[in-house]
Amino acid sequence: MAIYHCSIKIIKRSEGRSAVAAAAYRSGQKFTNEWDDITHDYTKKGGVVYSEILLPAHALREFFDRATLWNSVEKIEKSRNAQLAREIEIALPAELDRKAQITLVRAYVRDTFVTTGMCADFSIHDKSDGNPHAHIMLTLRPLNERGEWGAKCRKEYDLDERGQRIPLPSGSFKSHRVNTTDWNDPGKAEVWRAAWADTCNRALEQIGRSERIDYRSYIRQGVQKIPTVHMGVAATQMERRGISTEKGIVNREIAAQNRLLKEIKARITHLYNWSKQQAAQPEQKPSIWEQLQQVQAAAQPATRYGKVKALTESAALFNFLQENGISSMQELYAKVTAMQTEYYGLRGEIATTARQIDGLKKRLSMWKQYADNKAFRQQFAALKPKAQQKFQNAHSVELALYDAAVRYLDELKASSEKITPKHWQGEVKRLTIQNGTLYQKMKAMRTDIQAVEKIRKTADELARPKERIDRERESER
Repeated sequence: MAIYHCSIKIIKRSEGRSAVAAAAYRSGQKFTNEWDDITHDYTKKGGVVYSEILLPAHALREFFDRATLWNSVEKIEKSRNAQLAREIEIALPAELDRKAQITLVRAYVRDTFVTTGMCADFSIHDKSDGNPHAHIMLTLRPLNERGEWGAKCRKEYDLDERGQRIPLPSGSFKSHRVNTTDWNDPGKAEVWRAAWADTCNRALEQIGRSERIDYRSYIRQGVQKIPTVHMGVAATQMERRGISTEKGIVNREIAAQNRLLKEIKARITHLYNWSKQQAAQPEQKPSIWEQLQQVQAAAQPATRYGKVKALTESAALFNFLQENGISSMQELYAKVTAMQTEYYGLRGEIATTARQIDGLKKRLSMWKQYADNKAFRQQFAALKPKAQQKFQNAHSVELALYDAAVRYLDELKASSEKITPKHWQGEVKRLTIQNGTLYQKMKAMRTDIQAVEKIRKTADELARPKERIDRERESER
């Protein structure tokens, strides 16, 4: 089944990672990082089924050698906390064969990244466990027309109303840093995720498959279904070894809730269509209860257990009919209609609560993004202009994330929304409990559904002899 997964991360030297090590691991090869002289050997790694490098037209041809490309990246980045590469991980449709998967990833990488000037290195992993996926490593620096690495950002001077540079007491001029590419723009991630969905769907359509993936959340799609959380590699591997994880528990609960929504809808829709058809017919005698008794009398259980079970079911059905004032098919249809209305009402409440939780989690996520990257902005502001460029080169992503979070929070404040993370956390907890209560109400509907299904079964059994007689009379004519 085609699933959507597209995660975007930065490989940072400050986290003890290297582009050479990442490339060796992704491709299952052995490389030495010339920056720190550490050798990374992943030649025994299994599951690497294909690797390829794609380059823009003005890149050096020697960059087709994986070790040369990523060692060049390591050498140009002088800082110990440098950002070395961007990595995108995507899930591949299992519906496509290997050749089609390679063609799909190549087209996505070429059209989305290489055409904008990035060097790209992708590897496809598949351990025959139903989880084929690709790792795409991308360069962060642009290449000039000679194929040399360029700067990630440049200095621009601020100008006054006369178009003149603004002097500072230090003797320098007021300036700011501007990225030389738009690759770090906050909106780019959305563009890249959408491009993967589009490219993948075209590939599925070309082979006549009906499956489609969507990069949007269920709420943005208008689907009243709770999305599962992304497991990640570590949690997935633990679950496969039989080790229960927190994310796994959450996803199993969400999957059960979605199955419940689907099950109740299917059963009620079936009963609604049947009862509507029955109610449209002339009122029948005897009553529904009398019909039930007729069927039970004709099928007397032989065992004591069977008799007790039949009496228990009979009592439950009698109580259902009595409590709801049902004696005719018209009244049963009215009850099923009310059940259907209740279902859609509960589902609407669940969807509304899910949207509220999603919105609060988005706020909490942006608040965390703000808090996690605030120190980088403060450090940047405290530096002298010459030192700011070096800092900007090393921490452009953190600064961009901070600025994006500030814009988001400022928009909330502009709409008279208070920035209250503790309150948001409390609301998420409250709404989660509320959603659990709604699901319990949904689950409780099964009792009435089972009663109506039993009535339908009885009506079908009574109708069979009549249908048989009608068929015999028709054949005699």
